[in-house]
Amino acid sequence: MEGLILLLTIFALAIFVGVEIITKVPPTLHTPLMSGSNAISGITITGAILALKTSNDSMVITVLGIAALVFATINVVGGFLVTNRMLSMFKRKD
Repeated sequence: MEGLILLLTIFALAIFVGVEIITKVPPTLHTPLMSGSNAISGITITGAILALKTSNDSMVITVLGIAALVFATINVVGGFLVTNRMLSMFKRKD
C-alpha cells in the first residue's frame, strides 16, 4: 500500500509539472514539441507492452498496461497527424 501511494504521488506531480511546462510553450515550438512527445510515447508503448508481457496475471498491471498502451497510441497517431498537417502548410502550392 505504501508503494502505491508513492507511485500515485509521483504520477500527480508528473501531471502538474507536465501541465505547467506545456502551458508555457510558445506556439512556434509546438511542432518540435509534438515530435518529442511522439518519441516519449513510443517509449511508453514499449514499456506498456513489456508490462503486459510480465504482468503474471495481475489484473491491476494488465489494466494499467492496456490504458497506457491505448493512450500512448492515441498520442502518437494524433501527433503524426498534427505534424503532417502543420508541415503541409509550408509546402508550395502549385
